[in-house]
Amino acid sequence: MSLQMLAALEWLAAGFGVINITLLIWRSVWNYPFGMAMVALYILVFWEERLYAEAGLQVFFFLAQAWGWWLWLKVGGEDNRVPVRWLDPMSRAVWCVATLAVSLNLGWIMNRFTDAVMPYADSAIAGASVLAQILLAFRRIENWLLWIAIDIASILLYINRGLYPTAGLYGGMLVMSLLGLKEWISAAKAEPEGAVQPA
Repeated sequence: MSLQMLAALEWLAAGFGVINITLLIWRSVWNYPFGMAMVALYILVFWEERLYAEAGLQVFFFLAQAWGWWLWLKVGGEDNRVPVRWLDPMSRAVWCVATLAVSLNLGWIMNRFTDAVMPYADSAIAGASVLAQILLAFRRIENWLLWIAIDIASILLYINRGLYPTAGLYGGMLVMSLLGLKEWISAAKAEPEGAVQPA
């Protein structure tokens, strides 16, 4: 693939990403079509850059976004805005351990069996992203905390690989993740005390 074509795909994917995150902040179910378009393009971009864990992650994201879209549509909500909530402390601890385990094991596999350029950094981002995407589908506020850490690590990785539009996208995503965290915390506080939310 030519450098011009790769750059055009990267910019288009970044644009879809901005729309996706903006709609996520407002808890709109319509974030998902834009997210699916973004990750489909990033499969090609990351594969060309030999960031294999990131490319594979985009395949997972495509499927997870379809699943998340279905879950969010099922829950519904006022003005297509879904309810959100925090994990309980035990669940939070389990998710932290799972994130670490997935990241380290994937890093070892990438280091041992591929020519990935930064296997542990790439895999830490990929592993944490898998779990953040699942938390997002379940509408848990902690997903934003993970995305904030992922965005910071991703910016550094993409600058290192010369993927400047993508690094810029993740800089924007970092700001948007901070806004998303604030908005979802406010939304959870606005829920009536003792209201039962769908899982």
